[in-house]
Amino acid sequence: MDYFVNIRNRERADQAAELEAVVLAFAAREKARQRVTLASGEDVVINLKRGTVMRGGQILSTADGRCIEVQAAAEPVSTVRAESGLVRIAYHLGNRHVPLQVTSDWVRYLADHVLDAMVIQLGGSLEHETAAFEPEAGAYGQHGHHHGHTHGAPT
Repeated sequence: MDYFVNIRNRERADQAAELEAVVLAFAAREKARQRVTLASGEDVVINLKRGTVMRGGQILSTADGRCIEVQAAAEPVSTVRAESGLVRIAYHLGNRHVPLQVTSDWVRYLADHVLDAMVIQLGGSLEHETAAFEPEAGAYGQHGHHHGHTHGAPT
């Protein structure tokens, strides 16, 4: 069983003899340490730096040069559009610490009937679909509570 331990530059990965693939839902791509099954059926262990979120299209590699491409799995999502008020809807979703995929025309989150009801109440229109989910990384580049500063008392 191989261990994939870092994210590699795509150009260098394209030079590799063989590029494997692993298809993962967003919840699995948030886990830095886990056992997964590649598209070929081989089981491998991913052991990345804590707090790493894998993105669709990223390449993982081992010390011996093997590479796999992370592919975002299609999963049930709610896509929200609004003639006006999309920013307000995004604010309320974000205020609930919901990972969001954001474009200028729509926002998307993992399907949730409670959030759907709130969006409708706020005037949004919903489309339930199955799609790859690639939420924003957050203000500090990662999901989670890695702020990059301390909350201690001033000195």
